[in-house]
Amino acid sequence: MGGVLDIVALRSLTSIADCGGFRRAADSLHLSQSAVSQHVRRLEQVCGCPLVTRSRTGVGFTPDGALLLAEARRILAAHDDILERLRLADAPRRTLVIGSTEHAADLLLPSITARLRAGFPGAAVRFRIDRGRVLNDRIDTGAIDASLFIGDVRGRDARPAGQLPLAWFAAPGWQPLSGPRPAVPIVVIDEPCTIRRRALQVLADHGIEASVVCEAGHLAGVLNAARAGLGVALLAHVGGPPEGLELRPDLPPVEPEPLHVRGRRGAPSALVPAVAEAARALLTPAGAPAPPAAPAAG
Repeated sequence: MGGVLDIVALRSLTSIADCGGFRRAADSLHLSQSAVSQHVRRLEQVCGCPLVTRSRTGVGFTPDGALLLAEARRILAAHDDILERLRLADAPRRTLVIGSTEHAADLLLPSITARLRAGFPGAAVRFRIDRGRVLNDRIDTGAIDASLFIGDVRGRDARPAGQLPLAWFAAPGWQPLSGPRPAVPIVVIDEPCTIRRRALQVLADHGIEASVVCEAGHLAGVLNAARAGLGVALLAHVGGPPEGLELRPDLPPVEPEPLHVRGRRGAPSALVPAVAEAARALLTPAGAPAPPAAPAAG
């Protein structure tokens, strides 16, 4: 039997690629730089060939190193997955905490629940619905395992999860103010809010003046204000219109908003792909081919 590929050394190799160098890889793994260098030398001894190149422009990989890097990701994913499954089998009942944007949560969460129950049969699922900034903070502290986001996502490990359709809605029979070039009254979520910015930008791009007549801390407040006839709201358009509102096709169309999933450090390797696939399956129109899933970050 030949040499053995050390799991710890393989994790150092993938971290070098993901972090862009030995020092950053060492920081991310909480190791010394010399330890990471030693791991690479150990792999080169086992493989019998150089794997990593260094130059003034940075760190690169030889053809053999690139081949090992691709396989190392698969090996580590399989390694981490089986350990996670064994832990779940022995654990009493684990709870997976999933964060979500408020937009389209009523449709997304049942789909995600079904997918996670199938993929993690020994685990319970609990959700946290909140603003993106709060969800990002909770991911960073490990308070939630994975979360759906629209707009800005911290970190480079977020996975695409489809496109969230957007459309304008208002109370039935609602009519804008009459007169020459009246401002369109809109109801929005407080800043920072991706959909608020999209609403104002789209109207401005079409030369339509807008006036914010109501701000709310959460989506429920926006829905209530729109139902009360205060103005129009830009909302997720998945399935039928929200209760008590109707579509307003007389306003400019809005491109869908990308949806992403981000997981906490140390989350089960299959968790983020499972959440992303559940969201993507719901958001892909019937009969349309689903876009290929992005490769998981190492």
